[in-house]
Amino acid sequence: MAYEQKIGLSRRLTQSLVITPQLKHAIKILQLSRQDLEQLVAEEMAQNPTIEELQEGQEEQEIEAETVTPDERMPELVDPTVTAEAPAPQETTAEVSPDESNFGEINWEEYLENYANNFTQGSLSGGSAADYDEDKRPSLENTLTRSSSLADHLFWQLRMGDFSEEERAIGAVLIGNLDDNGYLQIPFEEAAYEAGVDVETAERALAKFQEKFDPSGVLARDLRECLLIQLRQLGLGDSLAAKIVESHLPLVEAKRFDKLARELRVTLDQVGEAVRVISALEPKPGRDYTAAEIRYVTPDVFVTKMDGEYVVSLNDDGMPRLRVSNSYRRLLADVNGSADAKSYIREKLSAAQWLIRSIHQRQSTLYKVTNSIVRFQRDFFDHGVKALRPLVLKDVANDIGMHESTVSRATANKYVHTPQGTFELKYFFTSSIRSSDGEGVSAESVKEKIKGIIESEDPRRPYSDQHIAQTLASDHIEIARRTVAKYREIMGILPSSKRRQMA
Repeated sequence: MAYEQKIGLSRRLTQSLVITPQLKHAIKILQLSRQDLEQLVAEEMAQNPTIEELQEGQEEQEIEAETVTPDERMPELVDPTVTAEAPAPQETTAEVSPDESNFGEINWEEYLENYANNFTQGSLSGGSAADYDEDKRPSLENTLTRSSSLADHLFWQLRMGDFSEEERAIGAVLIGNLDDNGYLQIPFEEAAYEAGVDVETAERALAKFQEKFDPSGVLARDLRECLLIQLRQLGLGDSLAAKIVESHLPLVEAKRFDKLARELRVTLDQVGEAVRVISALEPKPGRDYTAAEIRYVTPDVFVTKMDGEYVVSLNDDGMPRLRVSNSYRRLLADVNGSADAKSYIREKLSAAQWLIRSIHQRQSTLYKVTNSIVRFQRDFFDHGVKALRPLVLKDVANDIGMHESTVSRATANKYVHTPQGTFELKYFFTSSIRSSDGEGVSAESVKEKIKGIIESEDPRRPYSDQHIAQTLASDHIEIARRTVAKYREIMGILPSSKRRQMA
């Protein structure tokens, strides 16, 4: 049977969402953290001269006309690859949203001829220029500081201590090869070679450094040596604790105190006292000098309880109020201005409008998402983590009429301050564990229950994972022992064999 191929033309009308550069920009702004958004606004203000910040005391002038065409209207911020229909523009709150009723092409010059210009230059400090003396300010160098690192601290001791030039050369090599915990990370023979001395000389210098340097235990080659240095400095070099550290650390880690007592021919009480001394030592002497990055979290949203109801409010503190510069409006309205200049200004005005609109869209979406989370997780806000219920992106998306990808972007890197503490918005989305009574239980609430069970155990007889699973089953939560172990490890809790303590 032969098949005949025909070539022809046909027309078909379809609707699809085209992701424009402006929409890409809006999507980017939606998923930015607060700190990143502030940085982006600063960069945009530096690049776009038509954007300016409205200072306190200045009357806000909102732009009612738009420079965008009707097909440039901002849709819901969704991934165009997962939606077939372009949603309608999202309305924003009255206090932040520009008037979105005039989207068509307009005559900027005609509009600006009738635009009132009451811009007044405000003072940042509220005082007069005469009250401010720039010369009285301290220099930048006198206002900056940094914490001392472990290497800085040790090099200072090396310079100030009673050491020979040869010892200082050895010390410089050793200090330069420490890790953040204060342990040597170079073979000792190699360190001696780099310092230009024999191994015996380097060993004597190292022993001297270990005896004199602070913090105690620094410059050790392993945990055993680190703990022995500290015991010697405490005058316990010949104690039972030192003997245990010297040869029996694995038994201490395994909590095999009975076997430890038999091997050392001492009582269990003596072992317990020695172990308490060892546990008071610092296994990582350099940790106080580790330059760990401190992350400060600024909540994007506040949830407060007023008259028995939870109220959601956006955190606008520190966020600049933006508007288009009046100076550039006047330039655009100038009939004598060049066509190239006016074209440039129109381009920048359009970019400014999209930036302001995108920020307003971000705030509006964030407000709607948080409101929905509060409705779903009301029990959490009343009673804490134990009352957290299962929640997925689709639940919130259906509740507020947005796409799941929009909700995902809106909750990324955003934090909310609640009566129960400060949480990332994604924290409230948690998987469901089916209970024996048919109701779903949040995985986070199960973790909290496991933590509570372990905190209530007898330290001498800690609960096994199997026992915890059986305890949860009595509370209608059916999970396997291996799931208990997984949740316990996620929370950083040791297994029962390593949680055991002596009386």
